[in-house]
Amino acid sequence: MASLDTQPRSTRDAMGRRGIFDWMIRLARRQPLGFAGGIIVLLMVLMAVFADFLAPFDPEAADFTSMLVGPGSVSEMSGATFWLGTDQFGRDLFSRIIYGARTALTVGFTCAILGSTLGLLLGVASAYFGGLFDLIVQRIIDVFMAFPLIIMALAIVAIFGTGTDKVIIAITIPFVPRCARIVRSSALAIREMPYIDAARSIGYGHMRIIVRHIAPNVVAPFLIMLTAFLGEAILLEASLSYLGLGVQEPTPAWGLMLQGGAEEYAESAPWVPVFPGLAITIAVFGFNLFGDAVRDALDPKLRSQ
Repeated sequence: MASLDTQPRSTRDAMGRRGIFDWMIRLARRQPLGFAGGIIVLLMVLMAVFADFLAPFDPEAADFTSMLVGPGSVSEMSGATFWLGTDQFGRDLFSRIIYGARTALTVGFTCAILGSTLGLLLGVASAYFGGLFDLIVQRIIDVFMAFPLIIMALAIVAIFGTGTDKVIIAITIPFVPRCARIVRSSALAIREMPYIDAARSIGYGHMRIIVRHIAPNVVAPFLIMLTAFLGEAILLEASLSYLGLGVQEPTPAWGLMLQGGAEEYAESAPWVPVFPGLAITIAVFGFNLFGDAVRDALDPKLRSQ
């Protein structure tokens, strides 16, 4: 049989695509819920990246001749179709939901990555140095973890103010101690391993031991926390925006859209609160399913089963 190098490029490409397709089928059979969550996450990412091409209207442009028109209505100004209807200012809900995915992912990924990374560094340092440093860090973490996420985020927003950048700070800070506590428990066991003692005996510095030998071995809990934080960050951002303490008008954000129509138009124009609520639900559901699949894949006990 001829090797891959001697076969035509088109044949190699076809075999590669078939291999990817077979791998996706195996993944869907082994982790159907995780695969579904991954598809939701992928679609959401694509929607956010290509929002400029997918949205039929400017998400901030008001059409006062088409206020609160139902799904499938046609704009009198441009003749285009409002697929999901319009809000109280005549803005296209479909376009705002698409751009809202960009806002949600920007906040979600930024908060999850920053919170998990800072938590990783803090947890590893606390476990490695131990002693008084570990005692002080853990008591501070206890104070932060005594408050629910939303309460802590509300308190931080009250201090720093509203806006997208302030929301990122308010959501990131409560994530740090939660990730640090999980990472520390894994790093404590790794700190006692013989290769850590060997690294100390040959003169490696603390930073090199932490970065080269401890941090890479706590990647599994780090990734699990990262994927879990993504859904939580999207939900927290929507909650703060709904309360008027997060992203501000006219920036398209799902929680802000829900706030504008949840009570006043629940009966007269139900599409105003329903579609942003569905977007939040599907996004958080997808990230949670994907995070559970990542946890199962990285758990040695579940993987062996």
